[in-house]
Amino acid sequence: MSALTLATPAGAQGARTRTIVVLGDSLSAGYGIKVQEGWVSLLSQRLAAEGYGYKVVNASVTGETTQGGVSRLPRVLELHKPEIVIVELGGNDGLRGLPLAASRQNLQRTLTLAREARAKVLLVGMMIPPNYGARYAQEFRELFGELAKANSIPLVPFLLDEVALKPELMQDDGIHPNAKGQPRMLENLWPGLKPLLVAPGKPAG
Repeated sequence: MSALTLATPAGAQGARTRTIVVLGDSLSAGYGIKVQEGWVSLLSQRLAAEGYGYKVVNASVTGETTQGGVSRLPRVLELHKPEIVIVELGGNDGLRGLPLAASRQNLQRTLTLAREARAKVLLVGMMIPPNYGARYAQEFRELFGELAKANSIPLVPFLLDEVALKPELMQDDGIHPNAKGQPRMLENLWPGLKPLLVAPGKPAG
């Protein structure tokens, strides 16, 4: 289980520091690697290097489900008042074969809560092997796109694109990327996140 981790870029100074919250599971909590090697820490470093004035709060927990995430979110929103929420949840639901209707409901509630808190939202998609049948795996994959479209929010189609099928980028469990896979994960996420960012030097609105 990952504790709440704050990653504060060196360049994030001033009266108002914008905050990005990552609400995720082990893929974002940095399971099996050093915290500073994870894609969330790499995101914080990239934002600082490119002059974006954001603090990144990693509210990810290893083993988290969509139900656990939505139950924690109100407190996270209250504490950090984020400008952007990155939702990376659902993988554990799929690996456990949980009912997709419940996962959809939990994710929709998560998106609604974040938007009610006036945060921009980026939804991160996931795919699973067909352990529970091809139909379940397909419907699971499509779930994220359907939610993104219904809520008019950007989607990262698959966080592990160009990672999951490359053994050299994965840990021995075949589920979690190793440190070498983390930069690729950030590259997968960046095109969805960048349009949500306030340009460097622009004052907070």
